[in-house]
Amino acid sequence: MDGFSKEEEEEDGTFTNISLADDIDLSSGVLYLRPKSFLRKMMNADMDAVDAENQVELEEKTRLINQVLELQHTLEDLSARVDAVKEENLKLKSENQVLGQYIENLMSASSVFQTTDTKSKRK
Repeated sequence: MDGFSKEEEEEDGTFTNISLADDIDLSSGVLYLRPKSFLRKMMNADMDAVDAENQVELEEKTRLINQVLELQHTLEDLSARVDAVKEENLKLKSENQVLGQYIENLMSASSVFQTTDTKSKRK
């Protein structure tokens, strides 16, 4: 068979289809013709299986895309939080330096914190 559909004219003037090459089962080495309805059912079942696989793949891809987007948003939030903490840290360091300098100035101005020479007072 050449793989194309051929038609033969019957005695009453109608045409009948002859099987396509795809309708032939060569797996057993014996030539058997499969009925077209069987092939349609197999093709429909195959299409249903493909559709089901495609649906599962589509759902999985959608789930993964949503998960990636959620992780991206989380990363953006964490990055913004890190930046805010860095700014706060720098601000607090600066305030600590100012307070430390202020405390040193107070201590140097107060006589309570001045070093005393105990030898000179006892003599």
